[in-house]
Amino acid sequence: MANQAFREAERKQVSMLAAAEKRTLIWLAERMPGWVNSDHLTALGFGAMFAAGLFYWAASWDRRALLAVIAALAVNWFGDSLDGTLARVRNRLRPRYGFYVDHITDAVGTFFLMGGLALSSFMTPCIALGLLIAYFLLSIEVYLTTYTIGSFHLSFWSFGPTELRLLLCIGNIALFYRPVVRLFGQPFLLFDVGGAIGIAGMGAMLIWSAVRHTRALYNAERLP
Repeated sequence: MANQAFREAERKQVSMLAAAEKRTLIWLAERMPGWVNSDHLTALGFGAMFAAGLFYWAASWDRRALLAVIAALAVNWFGDSLDGTLARVRNRLRPRYGFYVDHITDAVGTFFLMGGLALSSFMTPCIALGLLIAYFLLSIEVYLTTYTIGSFHLSFWSFGPTELRLLLCIGNIALFYRPVVRLFGQPFLLFDVGGAIGIAGMGAMLIWSAVRHTRALYNAERLP
C-alpha cells in the first residue's frame, strides 16, 4: 500500500471564517510544543466531542452542563482543526492516514454528540436521529465527490464545521435561558426548531451537490 500512487484531493474551504481561521491555526501550529503531534490533537478533538455528548446527557438533570458543552466544542475545534495544519506546517503529511482517521473520528464523534442531544430532553430523539442521518448522507456525498472528482469540500454555502460549532454554542446559550419557544401559538423545544431547520438545510445542500456533481460526471464521461 505504501508504494501505491496517491493523489491528494484539492481542498476547498470557502466558509465565512476560513481566512481568519487559517491564520489563527498557522499561528498556533508554529507555537505548538515539539512533543505534540497531529495524532495527539486528533485524539483530543475526538475526546472533546465524546465529552460534549456526555454533557448534553448530563444537562437533562442539570442545565449548567450546557455551558460545559460549549467548552468541549471549543476543545474539539482546537484539536480537530489544528491536527492537519500542524502536519502541514511541520511537513509531516500522511494524506491517506490523516484523511481516514480525521473523518472516521468525526463520524463517531458526531454520533456521540447527537446521542447526547437525544438523551438531553432538550431535543426529541427523532429530530436528533434526523440530524444524524442528514449529516451522514451529506458526508457520504462529500467523500464520493472526493473520490470521483478529486475535490474535497470543507464547507457548503459559506458554512463549515467552525461556523456550525459557533451556531451550536450560541444555541446552547439561548437554550440555557429559554428551552421552549412558541411558534404559531404552539410550544416547541428550541432545539427541535433548530434541528428541523438544520435537517432541511443539509437536505437542500445534499440535493444541490448531488445534482451538480452528477451532471459534471455525466458530461465528463458522456457516451458517444
